[in-house]
Amino acid sequence: MYDVAGFKAGRCTLQYKELKEVGDVKGKSLLHLQCHFGMDTLSWARLGAKATGMDFSDKAIALARKLSEETGIKADFLESDIYALPLVLKKQFDIVFTSYGVLCWLPNMTKWAQVIAHFLKPGGFFYIIEGHPFVNVFENSDSANKLSVMWSYFNNPEWLDCKPSGDYADHDFVSSQGTCEWAHPLSEVINALIQAGLQITFLHEFATGFFKSYPFMTQSEEGPWHLEGDKLPLTFSLKAIKPV
Repeated sequence: MYDVAGFKAGRCTLQYKELKEVGDVKGKSLLHLQCHFGMDTLSWARLGAKATGMDFSDKAIALARKLSEETGIKADFLESDIYALPLVLKKQFDIVFTSYGVLCWLPNMTKWAQVIAHFLKPGGFFYIIEGHPFVNVFENSDSANKLSVMWSYFNNPEWLDCKPSGDYADHDFVSSQGTCEWAHPLSEVINALIQAGLQITFLHEFATGFFKSYPFMTQSEEGPWHLEGDKLPLTFSLKAIKPV
């Protein structure tokens, strides 16, 4: 799924939307939160950023460092719980970036936004592109054949217990453990950032998705996934600056 060989050969893993909306990163310091195994972080570094990636998975960070070494792309990688990151990383950045499938793993948006504000230089900006929370309202089982409301859009402080199933990157791999996920409506994300002292400069919503959320979606030749008629928001992006 990740096409690591293509990345090693020079493929940029960043999508058109984030490349356009983040803009030129040459010479800028960039912190990538929840970087997984680092291909997006290293793609920003290829574009000239002084990039640092963090993730709570030791295996992901080990692989990210290996990719950095194998490709000769310089970037720093840290293993840390996101809420504990201020305890282990002592610098600020021009850009804090995060993307695609990150918020569902976080129980507390207020603390998350405070971490972002902590690491931004005055005048720096935060950027996120992520699956739209409205997507989580509808049934997404393999047997689903239409949009059918199953879950509340609004935040439940209790985590959602997902039973072991095929992994999204490899359906033949079934973990011995389930997962814990949280739902966050868009208002919760925006208000947390505002309360942390950041100023929202834009919020965009898109009818294309980065993932096959429902079995009846179709994929375009360019890569994004669609619902018939493009009538629902599947992705959102947001930029916020830290006042000088």
